[in-house]
Amino acid sequence: MKSTIAALLAVATIGASLIPAAPANAGDGSVAAGVAAGLIGGAIVGGAIASSRPVYGGPVYYAEPAPPPVPPGCYWLQQRYWDGWGWVYRPARVCY
Repeated sequence: MKSTIAALLAVATIGASLIPAAPANAGDGSVAAGVAAGLIGGAIVGGAIASSRPVYGGPVYYAEPAPPPVPPGCYWLQQRYWDGWGWVYRPARVCY
C-alpha cells in the first residue's frame, strides 16, 4: 500500500514538473492561491502518513523456559558448545 502511494506521488510530481509554468505575477493573487494549495496538500499528505499503520510490530522479548524437574539421581549441568557463531551454554541433564 505504501509503495503504491509513493509511486503515485512520484508520477504526479514528475507530471506536474513537465507542465510549462506561466510567468509569475503577484498582482492577481496567484501567490496566495499557491500558498493555500501547498498548505492544504501538505495537510492531506501529512495526515495520510501520520494515520498509516506500521509495517511490522516491534521485537518481542520472552523469557527462556525453565528446565523440567530432574528425577532422583540426576542433576543439571551447564554444557558449552560452539554453534558456528560463538560459544553458547545450554542445560544438560546428567544422571548417575
